Amino acid sequence: MIIPPELKKLQLVHNSNNHTMKLRLLLAGALLSSPAFAQVDLINKVKDNGADAPLGYEWETIVDIEATPVKNQGASGTCWSYASTSFVESEMIRMGKTPVDLSEMYTVRKVYQDKGEKYIRLHGYLNFAQGGALPDVLYVIKKYGAVPQEVYNGLNYGTEINRHGEMEGALKGILDAVKDNKNGKLSTSWKKAFDATLDAYLGEEPAQFGYNGKTYTPKSFADEVIGINPDDYVQLTSWTHHPFYEACQIQVPDNWTWGTSYNLPIDEMMDAINASLNAGFPVAWACDVSDKGFSIKNGIAVMPNQSWSDMSTEEAQAIYAGPHEEALVNQVDRQEQYDNYLTQDDHGMVIQGMVKDQEGNVFYIVKNSWGDIPNDFRPGYLYASESYVRLKTISVMMHRDSLEKSTKKKLDL
Repeated sequence: MIIPPELKKLQLVHNSNNHTMKLRLLLAGALLSSPAFAQVDLINKVKDNGADAPLGYEWETIVDIEATPVKNQGASGTCWSYASTSFVESEMIRMGKTPVDLSEMYTVRKVYQDKGEKYIRLHGYLNFAQGGALPDVLYVIKKYGAVPQEVYNGLNYGTEINRHGEMEGALKGILDAVKDNKNGKLSTSWKKAFDATLDAYLGEEPAQFGYNGKTYTPKSFADEVIGINPDDYVQLTSWTHHPFYEACQIQVPDNWTWGTSYNLPIDEMMDAINASLNAGFPVAWACDVSDKGFSIKNGIAVMPNQSWSDMSTEEAQAIYAGPHEEALVNQVDRQEQYDNYLTQDDHGMVIQGMVKDQEGNVFYIVKNSWGDIPNDFRPGYLYASESYVRLKTISVMMHRDSLEKSTKKKLDL
């Protein structure tokens, strides 16, 4: 469930004695029953965050990992596919391969199929929607393969960008009709009807195709051209309701495969992110972007060490526009936000590097999938502060070779 920012009541108070962030949470009863909204609504909710004042940041690059061009997920909740596909494309560059513009919609189609079957097997007790999780792209590559964008663009329904609301409703309607049928036995036709709907909206999936003068199946293309091993990648998280240094399930609605992550203390998770980037490995990032500090127009995501509600307009503009004191986020803070639905799994992006501002504060270079939205730094990207990443991260995914030996030993990898 994604909760609109105006329903979130978060107060960050600086304690001069210990310089830690205290969170005062107020959840109205209506909030707990608030319906989720689509990712296109999320974009509309956060697009006006930010200052009109000129920006005063000066950036020094620490590490900047090469990436493919920014894409646009359109009016669809498929950020997970765009994020992890971009991550795979960056991994191809890192491995010395020529990157391929991969089809996000091929992955989306295969996830819809497997998710639909699981939904029926669980009698509807599964979240069937447009969302997904970071490892879903690797799941599809391992099980089915991948195809280039030029082979499968998934736009078979009269629009130039993804618009999945109608398709999602049609697919969900089929599944619910199957689940609720009174025949005492499922028909032999429901999967055909489900696949036919996917064909109508996304196009028929290719059994084989030509690419650079050679014929491939999706599986052979993944094996021979992409050339990554999905088993080489790990997902990390940081929560106190699971034991540290053990595998656990990320408990968010879109984790439909019930995939596992390794649970680390927050400081060690951040160290793993930094080590990966410093070694030239990109990091896929699942996070919450509905916080007021996430500013598309400014191209930054910040977590100030004071309550937004206590700021004047001028003070808020100063927070967005230049260096300021950030909240010091500890393990208790992030757990409290997660437990109270204030940090949710509402977006996926890729961390491609690090910069620091003129006061030495570290920010992460984040590649988005909302098109080339202009800002003063890099269109389609944003710079997320260390405090924002510490507080608003659900999970991160990276190659296991990027982990330090001490981390691997603790996780028995």
